[in-house]
Order: sequence, then C-alpha cells, then structure tokens
Amino acid sequence: MKDKINRLISNFLESESVQEEVVYSIEYPKREEFGDYSTNVAMVLSKRLKQKPTEIAKRFIEFSKDECIFDKVEVAGAGFINFYVKPSAVFEEIERIKDNADYFKPQIKSKKVQIEFVSANPTGPLHIGHGRGAAIGDSIARILSFCGYNVEREYYINDAGLQMRMLGLSTFIRYKQLMGINEVIPEDGYKGEYLIDIAKNIMVEYGDSLLKKDERESVEICQNIAGDVILKSIVKTLEKFRVKFDVFFNEKKLYDANEVENTIEFLKGKGYIYEKDGAVWFKSTLIGDDKDRVLRKSNGAYTYFASDIAYHKNKFLVRKFDEVADIWGADHHGYVNRMKSAIEALGIDKNRLNLMLVQIVNLLRGGKKVSMSTRKGEFVELDSVIDEVGVDAARFMFLSRSVDSHLDFDLEIAKKQSNENPVFYVQYAYARIKNIFKQLEGISDIDNADLSQLDAKEEVNLAKSVIKFKDSLKKALDELEPYFITKGLLDIAENLHKFYNHIKVIGSDKQKERLALLNVVAQTIKLGFDLIGVEAKERM
Repeated sequence: MKDKINRLISNFLESESVQEEVVYSIEYPKREEFGDYSTNVAMVLSKRLKQKPTEIAKRFIEFSKDECIFDKVEVAGAGFINFYVKPSAVFEEIERIKDNADYFKPQIKSKKVQIEFVSANPTGPLHIGHGRGAAIGDSIARILSFCGYNVEREYYINDAGLQMRMLGLSTFIRYKQLMGINEVIPEDGYKGEYLIDIAKNIMVEYGDSLLKKDERESVEICQNIAGDVILKSIVKTLEKFRVKFDVFFNEKKLYDANEVENTIEFLKGKGYIYEKDGAVWFKSTLIGDDKDRVLRKSNGAYTYFASDIAYHKNKFLVRKFDEVADIWGADHHGYVNRMKSAIEALGIDKNRLNLMLVQIVNLLRGGKKVSMSTRKGEFVELDSVIDEVGVDAARFMFLSRSVDSHLDFDLEIAKKQSNENPVFYVQYAYARIKNIFKQLEGISDIDNADLSQLDAKEEVNLAKSVIKFKDSLKKALDELEPYFITKGLLDIAENLHKFYNHIKVIGSDKQKERLALLNVVAQTIKLGFDLIGVEAKERM
C-alpha cells in the first residue's frame, strides 16, 4: 500500500514540475478516524511551491480522485493528507500474500555482511545483558538472511588481554585456597563461585604441582583451562538460546599472524602514526576523534584499540565483507568515535561499519533490581533466566524494546500465561488459528476462497495488520531493529484476538473465506517468529 501511495505522490510531483528530491513521510495514523495512511508531502512542498499546504493537499486529492484503491482521501490539520483504503483493495493485497513466500521480502542488492555479537570475554557465565545482545544479534542475522543477504555470524574471543590474565590469577588463587593456602582474590579479580569448580578440576589433574612451578606458568595454565571451560559453557548456553555462530575468532590469531604490528605500519604509511614518550600514537583527531589514542605503550604492550583496528582491517580488507555490524554493550559508548576514525584511516567508508550499543537490562525480582557484576560474582546467569521463563519468553522480552532503550525484564510477567505476557499473547493467537483448522481437519478448498466477500471491521483490520507487517520487516532491515518485528506481531495478535471474539468462523456462511484469511495470518505470524527465533506453538 505504501508503495502505491509513493507512486501516486511521485506522479503528482511530476505533474507539479517538481524535479528535485522531496523528502516526505508516509505514516500510520495513531487514531482510526484519521485513515489508514497519512503523508506530510503537502507541508514539505509548501515552502518550495510558495503555497499553503492545504491548497497543495486539495490539488493532490483532485489529482488522485481516480485512484481506485481508496474510499476517500482527505485533508487534515495543517495539511496532512489522509488515505482511507477500500476493503476490496485490502483483500486484493491479501490475495498476493497467499502462497507467496517472497511477498514480505524487500527488493535489495545482496551483500556479504558480518554480524559480530555477544563476544563476551570467557571470564564467566553469560548474564542477561549478554542475553539481550545475543537475541538482538541473532535476530538481525535471521532478518538479513531472509531478505537475501549473505550473512556470517561471528564471536570475537578477547583472549590476549589483561582480563584473561586476571581470570588466570583468580583461578590460581582459588586453586591455592583449595590446597589450604590462605590468599585473597584481588579487588579487580573474578570472585564468582564458578571458578571453585574449575579450580577443583585443576587440582584433580595437577595435584600440588602448580605450587612448585613458576607462578607465571601456573597462572597461564589456569588461564587456559578456565578460559576453555568457560567458553564451552558459553557456547552451550547460546545453543540452548537458539544462537549459533559461523566463526569464533581469537584475538591471539591477530598477534600470531603479526597483523597488529602490520596494521600500525599500514597506518604509519598513511601518516596517522607518531611516537611520543616512548609510545606509539594514532592521530585519530585528524578524522573526528576528540583525542589521539595510544596503540603501543612505552613498555611495549599493545592496547585493546590496536588489536581492534587490526581486527576490523581483517574484516574489511582481508575477508572483504561489504558491511559489518558490531553489537556492543552500552559501556562501549566512548569507543564509537575512535573506531569510526580508525575505519576511515584504513581507507574504508565508515558507513560500512554499523556500531550498535545495546542498552542495559534491569532484571526485576520482587520489585527490586538484581545487581550484576561478573567480577564480584553478583549476577543472574542467562542460563537460569532461560530455565525460569523459557527461551521463547526470554528472546521476545529482550526484543520488546529498541536496541537503544533500557529494558525492564519482569520475570513474573514473562512466566504468566495471560495477555500481560507479550510472547504468550502472540503465541496464543497462532494457536487459536491452528485450533480452528484442527477442528475442520480435511478442509482443502480455501485456495478458491473469494476474499472480496469479507468486509466486517474485524476482518479488514486483521488483514491490514498483516499487510503492515511488510513495512515492519522493511524497518527492521533498514534500521537493524528486531523490535519492529515484535511490534508488528503484537499488532497482528491484537487484531486476531478481536476477530476471534467477534467473528464466527466454523459453520458461518463465509467459513471458507475466513479460513483463507486466517491461513495467511498464521503464515505471517510463523514468519515473524522465525525471524526472531521464537517457536510458533500450535497448542498452548
């Protein structure tokens, strides 16, 4: 429908001899009495044509009077143009959806795209903040894949930095405690009880031999064992959460292949590197950063930023991704400008890198926020949340707000089998449709149904919500926001429940037509669920 309105506006602009680009919007009015679609094109043209928006709007209405898909087109307010679509046109569109898997797919040029997400250091179990990032990243990958992109999911393992060394030290201290040595984990160490179990296994394997080795060697052994155990646990949790990765990329590989130093030399050749006080600096202020950044410290140690630049050089210039999306936690806010600067310094269009910051999740239990700190051991594991509320509820709740919005995750609501629980609300809508078909098992002539016979308000609104889902998917693709999928599903579910409560299907004189409509609704809900990794349940 929006495409048809866009074409109509384009023809109108041509008739008005407007040749330059006009940026206008087509929205869904919040109130039903204002029609199905609304555009501000008349107000946008007002200054350009030096005419009142209402005059332009009236001329547009006259221009579009022969457009057969509208019951009426009206001027509202200061010059909005509201469109009221004929029910017959709505159901003609539904006919296009039937048995057409490509209906919802936007027309795009396929690209090789990488989505890098979660990438939690293997220093402890995943918490719900990681869970939100996992649900978002996996859903974005599903959406892009459905729309025709060549997508690769990647997990970046930061296994060459201070945090991993601190993990090794913390594990070694737990080992020593088990051996009867009274030693305290440093304040910035990892204090979770999960390290006790790892230390017990180390004690079984090594006995007291680690106490006799050089401490650096013992810490490294503990680091490698703990990191490996924790990473396997993370992968297991993610698979349980219906999240799988194509590639696990180790930071160590960048150093082993000398890619970090080569990247510094590459930037040096472009004039972005200088030395000061024994350290190597990146001139990021030349391209938008607020200050220059150290890449190699005076003691010879590389910074995280140095390996991150090398990592992104590898993504774009070695593996040749057309576009890359990095999904980070909100605590990386200060990292965005410097990463964009680095991309530009590498000679890559910085718009090819999409940096998404996932805002924090507040887990509510008994009305109180649950504190989460990996190092202090005060956090709620993603595993336990999955066990308590289920994968479907957890994923849907994580995706129920936009990426850049804080999320309050209410465990009690997520467990309810009521309309308060958004995933139950949508799954129940799907199950209701499937139950109707189960009662009429054997019906096979709905393909010949004449949907033009449907005209009840509940039928029309349900059909409109399905058509709108195409726009929801397009927005989710353009903005990399799975939130639009959950929003679209909730709209369909709301209209389905209203339809179910007011419209008789089984035994009605329009049974075949209503079944045909419900079949399209079920297909659309199933598609939406597939795009966000939620199960479409036939029974509730």
